[in-house]
Amino acid sequence: MTTPLLDPEACYRAVKSRDRRFDGVFYTAVRTTGIYCRPSCPARTPAYANVSFHPTAAAAQAAGYRACKRCLPDATPGSPDWDVAATAAGRAMRLIADGVVDREGVDGLARRVGYTPRHLGRILTAELGVGPLALARARRAQTARVLIETTDLGFADLAFAAGFASVRQFNDTVREVYAASPTQLRGTRAARSAAGSVTMRLAVRTPFAGRALLAFLAHHLIPGVEVAGVDATGAGWYARTLDLPHGPGTVRIDLADDLRAGQTARVEARFVLHDLRDVGAAVERTRRLLDADCDPLAVGEHFAGDAVIGPLARSAPGLRVPGQVDGPEVAVRTVVGQQVSVAGACTVTGRLVAAHGRRVPTDIPGLTHLFPDVVTLAALDPAALPMPRSRGRALVGLAVALAAGDLALDRGPERDGVRRALLALPGIGPWTADYVAMRALADPDVFLPTDVGVRNALTRLGHDPAVTIPRAEDWRPWRSYALMHLWNTLMPHPAPRGPSAGPEKET
Repeated sequence: MTTPLLDPEACYRAVKSRDRRFDGVFYTAVRTTGIYCRPSCPARTPAYANVSFHPTAAAAQAAGYRACKRCLPDATPGSPDWDVAATAAGRAMRLIADGVVDREGVDGLARRVGYTPRHLGRILTAELGVGPLALARARRAQTARVLIETTDLGFADLAFAAGFASVRQFNDTVREVYAASPTQLRGTRAARSAAGSVTMRLAVRTPFAGRALLAFLAHHLIPGVEVAGVDATGAGWYARTLDLPHGPGTVRIDLADDLRAGQTARVEARFVLHDLRDVGAAVERTRRLLDADCDPLAVGEHFAGDAVIGPLARSAPGLRVPGQVDGPEVAVRTVVGQQVSVAGACTVTGRLVAAHGRRVPTDIPGLTHLFPDVVTLAALDPAALPMPRSRGRALVGLAVALAAGDLALDRGPERDGVRRALLALPGIGPWTADYVAMRALADPDVFLPTDVGVRNALTRLGHDPAVTIPRAEDWRPWRSYALMHLWNTLMPHPAPRGPSAGPEKET
């Protein structure tokens, strides 16, 4: 029988979206076939009347269902609430995309995910068909092609920049993956970029509300780290510094609306990197910032009939939840922004950057510093920070936990464990922990009932917060997107030319 702890309608909406972020949260059992699956199973979505939902694979098995042979739900190791997208296989994939295998090897990847190398290899093979080395090899091949087609690097330098151990390995891999030699790939490109500069067109699903994303990012600009504006054609852009594994860099993203349904938009991003070995990490972190893997059609369909969020979703189709390029940075900024206005938080954080961030040369006016690293922040005296002493202690305590490895926000650990670790720190409450989960850990189902911005937005829309907020359960499993739709009503539009004034309270 369906467990009373699961909302069947919310579960079914997640199944229709095939969003891997819900894998492990529950399992879908199909009465007509006698099998159970992950929410992301690629098989045809069964009718609502024919399904039941179970919190664990064991519960589905006890109810008489057998495991699907396509999505292998019984291969999931770990705890009953194991989430493949936020835990082992999905977390490992995100770390591989960030270049962890190239920098730390399979042992380093396994250590971050919390398994032995052998067991992690079994998990990835069961989930994805290949082990971590093969996945890292595919990532290196993709990075190599980008560098071949967008830079003037010699092939020897390019091979090592992409993460290959030798030129021969580079040549063999490129020929095998692309059925063309590196010389042939370079001959097909239209133009070349300057050394250290890579321009890419990042794929995102449509509709894509690029201007709304830009408005949010520009509303929260940190001086020295981020800038935003419009070009000569009136198109909006956002740029920031990046603290990457092998050195600093910058990214400039052109953000515009693409409201076509069910297509693929291309967001142009220009990276300038101190070390081209960081191309893969820079691209992965920028895609996180864009929420590039969101399925906007599934989210929009869920809100279509809702009296509160429905009109907002129709007026801003494809709205994204802004992610992050660095988890610890999001957490520090969130602590600084507790119970103060956005403008005040940006000003205080800008002072931290100017005093403790590393100055870097860039070709973008206004980008002057990297965000302070947690080791530097952990050594500060809370009384010397430009904020109330209690908040200073909370900030330094957070930095100490991050620097010591007691807390990790690299999307390696599982979400619930991170939230518990955050709440255990002095001065970190539920609002802060949930906001970090939404932006740093990409949790799609976060709502902040005590947030002043939420209450102001509902009041402006003519809804009574005391009545509407308790009904937020109806917005599962996409409450993070409902939250963004409410906040979006408070954002300044159109795309700003720089830091902009906005609503009085933190959103």
